[in-house]
Amino acid sequence: MGNKIRLAMVEPNGAGGLIHYAYQLCAALSNAELDVTLVTGTNYEMAEFPHNFRVQNILALWTLFDPQQMHEPPKNPLTRLWHKIHRTLRRGVRAVRLIRAWMGLTRHLTNLKPDIVLFSKINFPFETYFLGLMQRRGLLLAEIGHEFELRESSGRFAALVARAYAGIYTHFSAIFFHAQENRERFLSLFPFVPRERTHVIAHGNSDWLLSFPARDKSELLAQYGLRGDERAVLFFGLLSPSKGLDDLIDAFALARQSCAAKLVIAGYPTKHIHMDELRKRIHERGVSDDVILDTRYIPLGDIRPLMEIAALVVYPYHSSTQSGSLQMAYTFGKPVIATNVGGLPEAVEDGLNGFLVPAQTPSALAEKIAALVNDPARAEEMGRQSRRLAETRFGWNTIAARMRPVFEDLLKRDNG
Repeated sequence: MGNKIRLAMVEPNGAGGLIHYAYQLCAALSNAELDVTLVTGTNYEMAEFPHNFRVQNILALWTLFDPQQMHEPPKNPLTRLWHKIHRTLRRGVRAVRLIRAWMGLTRHLTNLKPDIVLFSKINFPFETYFLGLMQRRGLLLAEIGHEFELRESSGRFAALVARAYAGIYTHFSAIFFHAQENRERFLSLFPFVPRERTHVIAHGNSDWLLSFPARDKSELLAQYGLRGDERAVLFFGLLSPSKGLDDLIDAFALARQSCAAKLVIAGYPTKHIHMDELRKRIHERGVSDDVILDTRYIPLGDIRPLMEIAALVVYPYHSSTQSGSLQMAYTFGKPVIATNVGGLPEAVEDGLNGFLVPAQTPSALAEKIAALVNDPARAEEMGRQSRRLAETRFGWNTIAARMRPVFEDLLKRDNG
């Protein structure tokens, strides 16, 4: 490999959006003449795709997408108690597995001796111990700052956990954010981190999906009970309170008064969301016949037809850093409506490839939904602009070209 920078990227989750991100970033960094190794979970779901980098899927953890979580809470008190005990025991077992995985990861990276270790999201405060151990063993660490706040918690507990996370960021020589707003927010929360260690890169597109074997669109239409000529408004992504699904349902009920459309909510429910309350809201707003809930972990082969049936894609978030789902919409040339929170305003060209609306304002969201549903020509032109953005501004090679000089500078300073 000559004098190439040897980079190890660590993404423990072998399935889901973060590993899709890591796969594309590793490929782009390899194209930028880095010697790249991806260290990930044993359930690595990208194994059948072409690779121009090495993969070491050695982290034996657990699947994040447990179908049991989709079940409604049991009504029997004894059953609820047993479920609570089971979840507590499971958390204990997983904690042991996670600690063992980090011990093994530390040994593995120490032996591998890459020039730089690039971490994805750090999930638990205790992991700072292992980051410090790696640093003391001479490893140079960096991170992709996907998330640095607890979005589904608030109050005293969230503030306590935020302080516990603070120590993590002392170990990174570089942290990359997906919007300038995210960078500024991070520095306001963790002012001890020098600004020069922080950098802004775009969140890349999802072009890898364009070559993935997809299910026929007609099959998905039949599954959802949709006609091919019906206009579908799509929400796609993990389901959690911070995603604003309550606002979306209220907005859709308002929009249906002036447009004909169906709403498809497709995504896996996190532990923070109560699906029974979501269904109740749909019923109370009188749109049960027009809302389709698909709460699977959406198979990769279903993503293309899901995007193809959508007239537009909606992101009614209460808070956000950036959105991988947004990049999927861009990849498939779809107009978007997003709230002006976090880094979303830096990714959406308001009035060109979609609309930005105030967060938690269903009336404004409803107005833009109706506008795009009722004007297919404008929606299609906005979709073409989304695709242009995916090919240019959000192309992975562009992102890798911005990251490489940062890595080169880190190595110069570390060796100097």
